[in-house]
Amino acid sequence: MDKLEQFLAGERLDDVAIHIDESQLGGDHNLGSAGEEVDTGIVLVVPGEAGRNAFQQATGIGAMEFAKEAMGRDGEIESTLAGGVCPDDDGDDGDHNIEFVLSFAEAQNEEVGGMYEEGDVIHAYAHCSCGVNFSHKWLAGSRQ
Repeated sequence: MDKLEQFLAGERLDDVAIHIDESQLGGDHNLGSAGEEVDTGIVLVVPGEAGRNAFQQATGIGAMEFAKEAMGRDGEIESTLAGGVCPDDDGDDGDHNIEFVLSFAEAQNEEVGGMYEEGDVIHAYAHCSCGVNFSHKWLAGSRQ
């Protein structure tokens, strides 16, 4: 099982996953050896603090600042973290390309209730090329 599969199964609770769309990568990037190449770009799974720092270096946005902003809007993020559907995409042929996704997993917490009572939860936050930030969360291992 690779790092991404482990992360999505809730087995890497201290790590951060970052998807960077191919449109944001230069042709000479060397991230393929550091992450997993997917159809739409690269997904990196790295230890928490290093991942948050890498996210800030790559995007110029603090990871937690981005997550707080994106939390205010629900959308659909793919179970592999490799893209999603912008909540503002109404089919008008506008530019709605998911440029990057930041994700972390939170351990099961029965005291919180809701889905947190049922198991580990994957939190994902996405940025669309139209400028919209949005979030999606689900139980680890529940979306294949």
